[in-house]
Amino acid sequence: MSSIEHRLAAAGITLPDPVAPIANYVPFVRSGDLVHISGQVSLDASGGITGIVGVDVDKDTAIRAARLCGVNLLAQMRAACDGDLNRVARVVKLGGFVQAGPDFFDIPAVINGCSDVMVEAFGEAGRHARSAVGVYRLPRNFSVEVDAIVELAR
Repeated sequence: MSSIEHRLAAAGITLPDPVAPIANYVPFVRSGDLVHISGQVSLDASGGITGIVGVDVDKDTAIRAARLCGVNLLAQMRAACDGDLNRVARVVKLGGFVQAGPDFFDIPAVINGCSDVMVEAFGEAGRHARSAVGVYRLPRNFSVEVDAIVELAR
């Protein structure tokens, strides 16, 4: 078991199989040392977390939704690294989207759920630049979606 897998196990995180794309795109693209990972939604084996944050979904549930996005991003990273997460040198950037209701403004706190997963997995190399945006709608009514750019070790 790799050091990153040990960290994930200690945090109680089990990685699922990567989610297949639902439209005309690929789950990730490698370009040089960078991997661009398509947006991962708040999906899990039970169907995930859907609904509008601040209306149907409370803040704590939305943070859990962002954690699910982080776990799904890690699954895609593992696939992009041929099964070896130790090849991830750095999480460069996350782009977070929250399906927010008209009176919900704590979007950065929600996306912290995903950011925390990256730091739990990679330590300092998991700290990243980030966008956190409230949006009107997300695919299939998921509460949160996050995409990522990661750097691979040479």
